[in-house]
Amino acid sequence: MTSSVDGLVSGLSTSSMITSLLQVEAAPQTRLKAKVDTASTVVSSYQSVNSKLVALKNAAADVGALSTWRAIKPTSTSSSVTATAIGGTNTTTGSLTFDVVSLAKGQSSTARVAPTGDVTSADSFTVQVGTGDPVTINLTDKSAQGISDALNKAGIGVKASVVTTGGAQNILQMTSSKPGTANAFTITGLDDVAVATSAATDAQLQVGGTEEEGGYTVTSGTNTFTGLMAGVTVTVSKKETGVTLNTESDVSGMAAKFQALVDAANAALTEVTGQTKYDPDTNQGSPLTGDFMVRQMSQNILSTVSQGLNYKDENGDKVNFGSLSKFGIQLDRSGQLTFDAAKFTASYNADPTAIKTAGIALGDSFRAVANTQITNVTSAITGRKNAIDSMNLQISDWDVRLAAKKVALQKQYTALETSLGTLKSQSTWLSGQIASLG
Repeated sequence: MTSSVDGLVSGLSTSSMITSLLQVEAAPQTRLKAKVDTASTVVSSYQSVNSKLVALKNAAADVGALSTWRAIKPTSTSSSVTATAIGGTNTTTGSLTFDVVSLAKGQSSTARVAPTGDVTSADSFTVQVGTGDPVTINLTDKSAQGISDALNKAGIGVKASVVTTGGAQNILQMTSSKPGTANAFTITGLDDVAVATSAATDAQLQVGGTEEEGGYTVTSGTNTFTGLMAGVTVTVSKKETGVTLNTESDVSGMAAKFQALVDAANAALTEVTGQTKYDPDTNQGSPLTGDFMVRQMSQNILSTVSQGLNYKDENGDKVNFGSLSKFGIQLDRSGQLTFDAAKFTASYNADPTAIKTAGIALGDSFRAVANTQITNVTSAITGRKNAIDSMNLQISDWDVRLAAKKVALQKQYTALETSLGTLKSQSTWLSGQIASLG
């Protein structure tokens, strides 16, 4: 391996000279690195803009989704009955009154057993849960604790424990892991163990009075009912009568989707402004100051609002909906969008069908604008990244070239020092010879 040695003969700092020469040689690579840094900054700026456009697209998709317009808000007249909307498009509005006749509970079986020693002579016992296959459990320890441990180890949906009473007998307690009659269990084969059972029950609702009155019964293995009203789950926690469940359109939820759309549009406008701004006082621009494609985004978003809404209905006929102020959306003096939830609510309540149809069209319109811009920005990002990859390859090539140049310079200066050393030795010898002649 060749190494540079500072001039022992010449007195020159050869390593410094080589470094300076390599810096001059590396000037093209340095310029490439600067270009990569600039291009990377531009890519980061594009990505920031793109993230805001994706958020706008998603918010627009929410506004245009049928599930948004079919969202419901359920309420219950009882604090012990909880109603929750599950979303989707299969929903309904209206009112339903019912009685909570019973709650779901699991089976509990108990047996009084001796606190010590064997409590059964059986070598095994059988447990059947619901309509499942019977499971035989072998016993090596025939005490109450042995039975409990064996049952728990089997993992068949029945748990056991031994309750110490402090008296002459303990309690072997066995309970189902899940409520409902479908999880009830039977135990056979435990000789000498008398088992008392508290049966499992299902939750039961009586809707519309008795069957004679035209009513009907709904049961559930848990305390939650999913089919009572479309789009709603109902959970009960105590027995009572005359519970009324009401569901109405979730207008506040719809308004929240519009607010999210306006917020996303404003965030995109703010991001574009920040990435393209120019400060005339300092003559400093931003990474995307001269990018017409990005600057045009603001105009495209604002035009979607200022030009009003036109769309085709389900029959293909053109509908001129007009100003978005009917949705409560307007432009303020600063070029930002505003949203008035109260105005939206009033418009929806006045004509739900018209506002729903137009709202879906508006969401589709914003989504189309965002999609187009995302495609353009993604293409720009891909192009810049390809250019960066190409420049990085050139930079790597320059690393190889400069390493070879450094070795060549080290050899050159080493040879120079060697030659100068030889000349110096010859000069010393000649000086000695001439001195000896005198």
